Amino acid sequence: MEPCVRIYDTTLRDGAQAFGVSFSLEDKLRIAEALDDLGIHYLEGGWPGSNPKDLAFFERVKKIKLRNTKIAAFSSTRRPNTPVEEDQNIQTLLKAETPVYTIFGKSWDLHVLEVFKTTLEENLRMIHDTVSYLKRFADEVIYDAEHFFDGYKANREYALETIKVAAQAGADCIVLADTNGGTLWYELEEIVEDVKNTLNVPLGIHTHNDSDLAVVNTLVAVRKGITHVQGTINGLGERCGNANLCSVIPNLVFKMGIDAIPRENVKKLVAVSRLVSELSNKPHDDHMPFVGENAFAHKGGVHVSAIKVNPRTYEHINPELVGNERKISVSELSGKSNILEKAKEMGIELDRDSPKVKEVVNRVKELEAQGYHFEGAEASFELLLNEMTGKKKKYFDVLGFNVVTWRQDGKVYSEASVKVKIPEEVARQRKLKEVFEHTASEGEGPVDALDKAVRKALEKFYPSLKKVRLADYKVRILNGQAGTRATTRVLIESTDGEKHWGTVGVSSNIINASLSALVDSLVYKLYVEEKEREAKET
Repeated sequence: MEPCVRIYDTTLRDGAQAFGVSFSLEDKLRIAEALDDLGIHYLEGGWPGSNPKDLAFFERVKKIKLRNTKIAAFSSTRRPNTPVEEDQNIQTLLKAETPVYTIFGKSWDLHVLEVFKTTLEENLRMIHDTVSYLKRFADEVIYDAEHFFDGYKANREYALETIKVAAQAGADCIVLADTNGGTLWYELEEIVEDVKNTLNVPLGIHTHNDSDLAVVNTLVAVRKGITHVQGTINGLGERCGNANLCSVIPNLVFKMGIDAIPRENVKKLVAVSRLVSELSNKPHDDHMPFVGENAFAHKGGVHVSAIKVNPRTYEHINPELVGNERKISVSELSGKSNILEKAKEMGIELDRDSPKVKEVVNRVKELEAQGYHFEGAEASFELLLNEMTGKKKKYFDVLGFNVVTWRQDGKVYSEASVKVKIPEEVARQRKLKEVFEHTASEGEGPVDALDKAVRKALEKFYPSLKKVRLADYKVRILNGQAGTRATTRVLIESTDGEKHWGTVGVSSNIINASLSALVDSLVYKLYVEEKEREAKET
């Protein structure tokens, strides 16, 4: 293997700047855990000075035991003519208390003179003061040279001077950023070579995709000796996006033989890619290289015949290396390996040759055709596996529900009533005479009212459900062309204060879809509790 390349993910900051993307705090924590499991070296959690949610993330993420990933907080250099100790952005950054601080500064004289409206000399002092000051508080300071390639082309001497100053101030890594995404690969190659001959510090690359070259420019930079790579999952980012780590990583590992993340971890890429799509509330791009559903799809004719003889004839890598699968029209084997692997992770043993596996695969296909997606809804998937293998226990039934919303004096009110039934066996165990409960509750909206009513009805039988609350709620219209008759997918994130889990519901009625996801959420809580009790007893 070549020397290791460090992967720096900025999905939660740069990726969140993509149009239409807004990660909740719970979303960010789930993505952080997934990226840590993938083996990402650095995760940029956000800009503490820009919004309270990012500061809250840095507080919450401290409670998660990350095994592979260092958390970085992001900010800019101090403001012009302001002592670094008095700069509000810098002082807020320190509140994040992360082991890594990433600072961006101006490399392009155009930005210094026309955006910052300061002198070129003051900009150099801003870079030096900020980096040297933060070195007192962090294990590492990474300096992002914003607009470096445009700045180099406009004024080579000054652009190089900005990064020399950052290096002299103690930056552990200097990242060359193609912020406007307009640099061509051969230009980038020449500029990186010049920088390497000028500086003797680790270098990084940060590319945008405005010329559709973010991935190739990243790989070219690595070929020239850069050892720190920045990007986002699915290429999320402002305008045309950032370098897509779902393409960068497998190209580094399998094509260039570079030790980026552990080779065995790369098979988790598809799951991580789909999770980020779900949590960003965007359809997963079926045609994305490596991780798209159609990345290894073959449809009839010569291709299919050749693939059956030898997959190498029409596939550049084995799809299983990135956690994907080969698609040849509709096959009974489609999805089999992924389901077996997922079941194994959940502690559910399935025999590869059992007819039951085929039943599960077919059922998953049926549900996906209806609009279900289980990425981001692992709890619903685990319950489905239990149901298909005859292990799902009945905890309760929702016999009926009614939701009323009305407007009065300019205000909107919602009330929900539900009727539930628990199995007689459960009632006997809890020494309860009743198996039915009919109750109602008000809420901020129809879903909130329904959530409260269902839990209120069940808490009498299952007191532990009092701890469960809705942490996040996402709605996606799957076939907008159907108008008000469109199918709706609801993704719910639930928590009991310690664990988090995702469930999904699909229906042409948004309330019914919400109820399905809510019911799965509560059933999963009870199922996990029972599984934990049984584990202790054995």
